[in-house]
Amino acid sequence: MASTATSRALERLIFAGVALTSRALAEATPGLELTLPQWRAIVVLGESADGARVSEVATRVGGSLPGTSRLLRRLERRGLVSARQDHQDHRATRVRLTPDGTAARNAVLEYRRRTIRRVARAASPSPALTEELERMAAAIGEAM
Repeated sequence: MASTATSRALERLIFAGVALTSRALAEATPGLELTLPQWRAIVVLGESADGARVSEVATRVGGSLPGTSRLLRRLERRGLVSARQDHQDHRATRVRLTPDGTAARNAVLEYRRRTIRRVARAASPSPALTEELERMAAAIGEAM
């Protein structure tokens, strides 16, 4: 079982990750003003060239189907996603990133990666610490 100190350290890392994402959204995509829920949807949609069904996005971001539909419509009006009837299930809607949506996703991810690489270089973690961080990240991902 993780100690209280370990839990606090992980919580601080997670908070720092959210703060880094917020800064990346503001600085890597100036004027776009994406919210964290919109960003989460863009991340999910960018995982596959084929995009995802609205219901899949809702499940992955932890939102309701109606709320996620509204969020995706707002992104569509801004030209970041496109929505079409799913070819495999004509009752469902499949949403994909547009070139502008892909560019915004890539800009934010690259901003975050540059910052993380800079911090990692400065900290010079041992291979053992890096391995432990990988295990913890996997465990947190599985818990979601």
